[in-house]
Amino acid sequence: MKATGMIRKIDDLGRVVIPRELRKTMGLDGAALELYTDGDQKYAPGCVCCGEAAEEVCGIRICRTCAEALLTALQEVQGE
Repeated sequence: MKATGMIRKIDDLGRVVIPRELRKTMGLDGAALELYTDGDQKYAPGCVCCGEAAEEVCGIRICRTCAEALLTALQEVQGE
């Protein structure tokens, strides 16, 4: 699965708008779509670095491993 970076909210009537550029690229104009669910889980995007399960920290989804690596890298840069 590839992230598009497009986020759409569900409106009060339960509708989701699929952006024109995505419909055109995927050949979806006028197409019927079937929706699937995976248990009771709602989709949550993963870590911005590696895609693994992540928590949101300061508005960025990042996993513990990548957060620790980022912290280490920042500390090294700061020490130079």
